Amino acid sequence: MKRAYTGLRGRLVIAFTLIAVTASALVAGIGYELVKGRTIDLAEQVAVRDVRDTLEGIRVPIGALWAGDSPPTDAQISTLQKSLRLRNGGVVVRYQSYLYPDGDFSMNDVPADLDAGAARRLVTKRQTIDGKMWLLIGTPVWRIEPLRIAKPTGMSVFVFVPLAEEEQLLDDLRQPLAAAGAIMLIIALAVALVSARRVLLPVRRLGSAARALGAGHLDTRLPVRGQDELAELTATFNDTAAALERSVTELRSLEAMSRRFVADVSHELRTPLTAMTAVTDMLSEEAERLPREPAAAVRLVLREIGRLRTLVEQLIETSRFDSGTATLNLDTTNIADVIYDCLETRGWSERVEVNVPQGLAFSLDPRRFDVIMANLVGNALRHGEPPVVVTARSTPNGLEVKVRDHGRGIPPTDLPHVFDRFYKAGARGDGSGLGLSIARANARLHGGTISVRPQDPGTLFTVWLPST
Repeated sequence: MKRAYTGLRGRLVIAFTLIAVTASALVAGIGYELVKGRTIDLAEQVAVRDVRDTLEGIRVPIGALWAGDSPPTDAQISTLQKSLRLRNGGVVVRYQSYLYPDGDFSMNDVPADLDAGAARRLVTKRQTIDGKMWLLIGTPVWRIEPLRIAKPTGMSVFVFVPLAEEEQLLDDLRQPLAAAGAIMLIIALAVALVSARRVLLPVRRLGSAARALGAGHLDTRLPVRGQDELAELTATFNDTAAALERSVTELRSLEAMSRRFVADVSHELRTPLTAMTAVTDMLSEEAERLPREPAAAVRLVLREIGRLRTLVEQLIETSRFDSGTATLNLDTTNIADVIYDCLETRGWSERVEVNVPQGLAFSLDPRRFDVIMANLVGNALRHGEPPVVVTARSTPNGLEVKVRDHGRGIPPTDLPHVFDRFYKAGARGDGSGLGLSIARANARLHGGTISVRPQDPGTLFTVWLPST
């Protein structure tokens, strides 16, 4: 059974679907990444700006203490952490050799590269902590002296900014993008089905029209719609069909004329042949009393008259098959009796071995079966060598008759053509080349076949006639 996706319709739908899925994925992916990048970048810019603004306004006494300054207390550091904490995040402070964690956040949550970079400048990094995305901002703290010179204070702060809101925003964005992709996929499938129908409908019509032409309906034509490639193909099909119809009509006319000519010539030849045959017996008797050379000439004439009579009869029989007027007169017949009568009538009884059960009966046309056997046995006797054996048996589906000789056999190059009209294997013999063709036509008229195959030695012809 042909798979649905191997047809043109299936391939078109699959191609449209793949293109739609790819385009949807690209659009959704690119859009998502752009929104994601813009959202995260904006959150990072806001967080960095807030951290810088907070640190620029710092009032904690740190670094090189001035006269009257005291070292920062834990409360002051806690106030600094609180002022730097953004959106329920956390702030870890490192001052000289002191660490000030913030809740669950400590230096263990700070990557080494961020820690190293924060000693020199403000750095940022996105980090997943406990399955959640965070923005980490690390920066050294500088103090501006009265002379507007920035001095390091030995303090570093690490701000943990949660990105949960941005993640939720992106999660909310995924659903509309997925819905849009599904809608695009449905639209693409609908477009694919409609397009496939529009493309395949003319193709199906062309296929149906081609099958109609093959069935013999040579007047089949298709309407031409549009001006695209399919319309051009349809017009070409119509032109081809018209040319084919003209050619076939001419060939049929010539064939009919040829058949009528053969039939007319054959019938016209019958009249003089009948008159010539009527005097053959008298000429045969006179030949015995004539001198040797005139007697040989008379016998040659008699032999050629016989050949001509056989040829005319075969041509007439062939014309009946060609014109479709050949008919069957079926009768339940004893096969052994028909074969023995065929051999006895032609004087072949002593030269042919027959192995046929006496009780074998079959429904066939006795006259046409006689023609089949006469041609096959006559061929075996003329071109083969003894013994010539005829066997017959009943099969579950019909009757099988075999005729075999033990001669040199038919050359392999001639075997495919032995049933062709006027074909003579090796250009030998004095036959017309119509006998085997007529035998096969009679077998086919019964619904059967005749086959040939070489033996060692000789040749075997097998006739098979189906049960009626």
